[in-house]
Amino acid sequence: MDQAAEHETQIDWQGGAIFRPVRTGNAFEETVERILEAIKLGVFGYGDRLPAERELATRLHVSRETLREAIRSLQQAHCVESRRGRYGGTFVTYRLPPPDLGELRRAVQDMGAELEDALTYRQALEVGASEAAARRTLTEEQRAHLTQRLTDLDRATPEEYRQLDSRFHLAIAELTGSHSLAAGVAESRMRLNDLLNAIPMLERNIEHACEQHRAMAEAILAGDPEAARRATEEHLEATAALLRGFLG
Repeated sequence: MDQAAEHETQIDWQGGAIFRPVRTGNAFEETVERILEAIKLGVFGYGDRLPAERELATRLHVSRETLREAIRSLQQAHCVESRRGRYGGTFVTYRLPPPDLGELRRAVQDMGAELEDALTYRQALEVGASEAAARRTLTEEQRAHLTQRLTDLDRATPEEYRQLDSRFHLAIAELTGSHSLAAGVAESRMRLNDLLNAIPMLERNIEHACEQHRAMAEAILAGDPEAARRATEEHLEATAALLRGFLG
């Protein structure tokens, strides 16, 4: 990983949207869940190195032995691999599976009213996060981070798009300074993640989404909460409409 990429990963790591402390009695299971969330949401993509063991264990508030057990289990599931040497560490090997619309339609039917509940929950959290981020006085580093996330998304290939989209939305949540809100956005994204990944890559939709993402970022950077709210509402409503159309 080059120096710039390592710096970006460090910012995500400090944000805490995913790697918040484990608080249940099931430390092993929840540690596996948190690492998988970070991978599936694109905080760490294919080939990225996870934070060092000591840092990750401290952030999750688990023992290093629990963390090692979790990583061994993820290795067995072919989600990560460990490498030795100067440039060693734990690296992501997970790739998003191709969408199976038939299976996902059945999943939507099983969800029933829970789908609308998840969409409403996401709307409330992410609209509020954009508005809150726009109200804050951001540091130069924070502004550069959001701009970089937008640039990465604009340049994304179809294979990269969903994960980089997650990174962008999580970056906004992290800018609020509220760990609880950032964690809620990550949780709501995970509830819908497989369904969102199943939406076909429609060229016009991607162009439209890029315009909406840019409007969201520009409003936040300009310190305009109302514009940030409107842009986020428009974007999430469009995504929900596509989801209902393809998977309803």
